[in-house]
Amino acid sequence: MNKAFTKETDTDDDELVIPSAPVTGKNYITPEGYGRLRAELLELIDEERPKVVEIVHWAASNGDRSENGDYIYGKKRLREIDRRIRFLTQRLEIAEITDPSVHFGEDQVFFGATVTYVDDAAIKRKITILGVDEADTLQGQISWVSPVARALLKSRVGDEVSLVTPLGSQLLEVMQVSYPQPS
Repeated sequence: MNKAFTKETDTDDDELVIPSAPVTGKNYITPEGYGRLRAELLELIDEERPKVVEIVHWAASNGDRSENGDYIYGKKRLREIDRRIRFLTQRLEIAEITDPSVHFGEDQVFFGATVTYVDDAAIKRKITILGVDEADTLQGQISWVSPVARALLKSRVGDEVSLVTPLGSQLLEVMQVSYPQPS
């Protein structure tokens, strides 16, 4: 039998076990994130879609649709808008708005916390734990289901938590935890 079809049984006993992602169907989101998604949905429905429908209607009235660039592009753009509207509607329907300001003044990490931590290489990082639909890694915002966030959740200032990565386990020390002030 060809070796490509045999099952390898060589396993290392010291192999790292990476915890699985949470299987909750929850879509936690901050009130600000919910507002941004809702504003995008309303803009698509009230402004952008009617403009594109008008362009498609005008292009269709010009005759031959098979070679009409405005019509073809307009129909494509309409499909993209409708797809985004469906996506936003579904995400907003299952959204669980969680206000992080209720934890203002606490030193434990929960959803919405801004956490400053130091890793094994003495690199200091500052991240904010947000919902899946609102996280932006370029701005230091990570999703609550990301490995770093899952490692940090429920820890306190001064705690060391273990982050399992493909390169091995890494210790993160929580230096500071802050939340937005209640409005």
